[in-house]
Parts: sequence; structure tokens; C-alpha cells
Amino acid sequence: MRSSMLIRDLARFTFGAIIAQRLRSTLTALGIAIGIGTVVLLTSIGEGLHRYVLKEFTQFGTNLIAINPGKVTTLGTPIGIIGSVRLLTLADAKALSRAPWTRAVVPGIWGNAEIKALGRRRRTTVYGTGPDMPEAFSMPVATGRFLPRDNPESPRAFAVLGKTVKKELFGQSNPLGQRITIGARSFRVIGTMEPKGQILGFDMDDVVLIPAARAQELFNREGLMEIDILYPEGWSAEEVVAGIRRVLINRHGREDFTITTQQQMLSVLGEVLNILTAAVGTLGGISLLVGSVGILTIMSIAVTERTSEIGVLRALGATRRQILLLFLGEAAILGAMGGLAGLCIGAGGARLLAVLIPALPVRTSWSYVFLAELLALTTGILSGLWPARRASMLEPVEALWEE
Repeated sequence: MRSSMLIRDLARFTFGAIIAQRLRSTLTALGIAIGIGTVVLLTSIGEGLHRYVLKEFTQFGTNLIAINPGKVTTLGTPIGIIGSVRLLTLADAKALSRAPWTRAVVPGIWGNAEIKALGRRRRTTVYGTGPDMPEAFSMPVATGRFLPRDNPESPRAFAVLGKTVKKELFGQSNPLGQRITIGARSFRVIGTMEPKGQILGFDMDDVVLIPAARAQELFNREGLMEIDILYPEGWSAEEVVAGIRRVLINRHGREDFTITTQQQMLSVLGEVLNILTAAVGTLGGISLLVGSVGILTIMSIAVTERTSEIGVLRALGATRRQILLLFLGEAAILGAMGGLAGLCIGAGGARLLAVLIPALPVRTSWSYVFLAELLALTTGILSGLWPARRASMLEPVEALWEE
């Protein structure tokens, strides 16, 4: 019974001190609230970007490996073409397609060209590829069919249109069987693709897909810009990479190419995004530090102003531990109140951003919310620790004498 009364008394003294100084307590908690709100809002943006990028990459599946010409340290970009001794070729792609760890092989070469049809024209991306592209990149055909399995060195002049190109050139008309002109070359449309949308800024609907050999002629290029390999379940990425390396070294005489697995790309992107999230969280942490200084200052002032009250409590039998708990509780409540207000500010701001800027991926993680509130509570306790200890060390007579 006595201990329950003690807890009730401590709670009454603590809340009474906070309520008695409403303005000061509100301003103190506001410092913590701004810091926590900033942390929650910025980490929500970082988490949203993280999930968005991972979703963009994994919509193709996770069993893809990219090969680029040139031995470089970059992550599978066409920069590797510069300085390459031997280019990647359609023959390389054919050799890789015969391996047991290959489910689909997609040669790639792309560029920008003018497309004309039915008196209309527009510039768009022309992508030279192979018949395995729909399977490798999960891009189903909407109407007609995809590029057939012709001789890769001399394929027929067929084209498949993305949704946007089809709409811009043919409107509501059926494009199948129609002729289009790409650059100065004529192609027959044999299919259209299902809408895919944008992938990391690249509009997959605003493309024309033609055989890789025809794209080489169109852009006057001898080699491919990339070869993508889809490997079947049951094979590890390491096994497939080792196999690719053996095949291409036997053909090229040395390793003058770069192999990048999807796991590597996701890992690097994940690390970059984690650093970004930590960086923006640190910015919020600076505001939180300012709030903790506010609690430290206010609690120090409170100890000075309430010295006589401390003396009376000590004279009535309050122990040092009880005085310590009294001031620590006050600091903890200020931190917790600021934390809750900050969570409302941060989560509300994230929701508002999602409404005002739908294209911005924002996601508030409950783990961040829990950690942010725990951080606010810890900040309050640590900030009030020194003033609370100072209050508990006052002697009753000295405290009463300062009244």
C-alpha cells in the first residue's frame, strides 16, 4: 500500500510540475517533437525510395545477369564499351544460349531514331533484342506475336511496338501488318506489348523492338551493348557467373567483359539507399540534439527554482532516490510527449507528401516509429539525468536555507 502511494505521489508531483509550467514544458517538448518529426519524415522518404527501387528491379525477376563489353568496375553500364578489345557479338549470345544454365538469352543494343507511319512521325527509343525478351523481362505481348526465332545474323525486318508508340502512330487503328519506317529502313509491325510503365526513369512503353542485327545496321554498330541472361531455378548466381566467364574467355582469349548479377546491383543500391536513409536521419538527429539541450537547460532551471521544494520534501523524509526519480520522471515525460507529437508531425507530413506528390514514394515504417519514440524517451531521460542527480544531492538544510 505504501509503495503504491509513493508511486501516486511521484506521479502527482511530476505532472503537477509540468502543468504548472505549461508554456515552458510545451516549448521544451516542441524541441523534441521537431527532431522526432524530422527523423520520421525523412526516414519515411528514404524507406519509400528504398522499396521503390527494389520493386523496380525485381519486377523483372531475380535470376537475371547482365554482361557488358569491357573489363570495368562500373555496374554493367554501356561505358564499358569504351576501350574494349573485343566486342560482345550475336555469336557470343548464341554460344551462351547453348549452356545448361541458360533459360533465356537477350542480346541488347539501343538508340534513338525517328519513326514514321501513316503520315505521322516521332522520335523514340529503338531497342534491338531477341525472341527471348518477353520471358526474360516479364513483358507479355498484347496483340500479335513477338520477334520470331529467325537466323540471328539475318533476321526479317519485323517490329513490335510499345503501348505509347502504338497509340501515337496508329491511334485506335490496328497496327498489325502495317509498315513503319525507322530511320531510312522499313519494318513490318507484327505485335504490340502490354503496358509496362517506367522503370527507373526509362519508359518501357515508348519503345520499338526490332531484331538486334537490324538495330546494329540501323545504328552502325559492330557489337552489342549488353547481353542479358535469365538462368533457371536451382542454379546459383555464382555457378552461372563462373560458366559465363568460362564460355566468353574461351571465345575472347581473356576476360574483356563485365558480368553483373542482379543481386550485386540490388546490394549496391541497397547500400546507397541505406546511407541516404542514415544521412537524412542524421539531419533529424541534429534537431533532436537541440531538443535535448532544451530539456537539459529547462531541468537545470527547474532544479534551481524548486530548491526550497526539494528541501521540504527531503525534510519530510523523501530519499535521494525519490528526488532523483521525481526529476527524471519529469524529463522522461517531456521527452515522451515531444516524441508522440513528433510522430504525429512526421507521419502526418509523410501522408501529406504522398497526397501532394503521388510520384514520390513515401512509406512510414513501424520499426522507425518505435525506435523514434524510444529515442525521444531516452533523450529525455539522459538530458534530465544530470539536473535530477544535482537535485537529489541537495541537503535538506541547505535547500531550505536558499528559500
